Amino acid sequence: MKSAILALAGAALLAGTAANAATLDVVKERGELRCGVSQGVLGFSAPNDKGEWSGFDIDFCRAVAAATLGNPDKVKYVPLSTKERFTALQSGEVDLLSRQTTWTLSRDTDLGMSFVGVNYYDGQAFMVRNDLGVKSVKELSGASVCTETGTTTEQNMADYFSANNIQYQVIAFEKPDQTVQAFNTARCDVYSTDASALYAQRLTLNDPDRFVVLPEVISKEPLGPAVRQGDEQWFKVVRWTLFAMIEAEELGITKDTAAKLQESGNVGQKRFLGIDNEAGKALGLGPTWAFQAISAVGNYGEVFEKHLGKDSALKIDRGLNKLWSQGGLMYAPPAR
Repeated sequence: MKSAILALAGAALLAGTAANAATLDVVKERGELRCGVSQGVLGFSAPNDKGEWSGFDIDFCRAVAAATLGNPDKVKYVPLSTKERFTALQSGEVDLLSRQTTWTLSRDTDLGMSFVGVNYYDGQAFMVRNDLGVKSVKELSGASVCTETGTTTEQNMADYFSANNIQYQVIAFEKPDQTVQAFNTARCDVYSTDASALYAQRLTLNDPDRFVVLPEVISKEPLGPAVRQGDEQWFKVVRWTLFAMIEAEELGITKDTAAKLQESGNVGQKRFLGIDNEAGKALGLGPTWAFQAISAVGNYGEVFEKHLGKDSALKIDRGLNKLWSQGGLMYAPPAR
């Protein structure tokens, strides 16, 4: 009896593994990528009045759709709260989470998910009203702080404020718009989340010039896309799509030049774009998968500057998100 139970358990495990290992096939058969995104953060993922989504995280979804389906528009965007995002990925409601999520040990081990890499090096910061006269986080003793549940923010604050003997009160909300509204109507003195999100949310406040982001950054917040554990092929497809966007910038390949460089580029550029290169076969993709991704959304630098950097309303300096050759941390293994 014991042997029979063990055999059934083993069969169930193998069946579950086989099911989990078919994400690429499911996406191709469905003809659509289901991508979990935020419920609306300017620059990262937000819909316009027509319901059309755009942003840094949105373009990554589009790049994966282009690499796998040959069409960046074959994406269903699923807006998720910080509380819902992990369950949605675990349950199979979404194929990919591209939603300002910090890579941590517990999330990478206990939540049935795997981070494919870092696409934005961030850190937790604090925003206050100018009329408070506060110039530093260490002047916030006794303050009330608005933030979101289900994030790393609360633990980061507890650690930092405890170490600096700062008294404070947390007012937590499930959704970003609830948090912003509470801060905007002075229900709390401070709003704390990732610095990039603060710069984005500041522009949505009444009279943004009345608010300032304090200079301190109290944590490491490596943000990145994530997939379910147990599907090595899908993990590699999504990871190498991210790497391809970074390497395209290193190789000087842009959205507008990708097609031309397939014919006139140097050996490295042409190989990357799928000429005489069978590297995509190992991923279950065609030889021009990287070309499809880059010609759809552009390289990493183009996507950053368009949605977050100099060409956007946020005007965020790339800082650590520059290429390694420019003093940043962005680095990709060769896609060959």
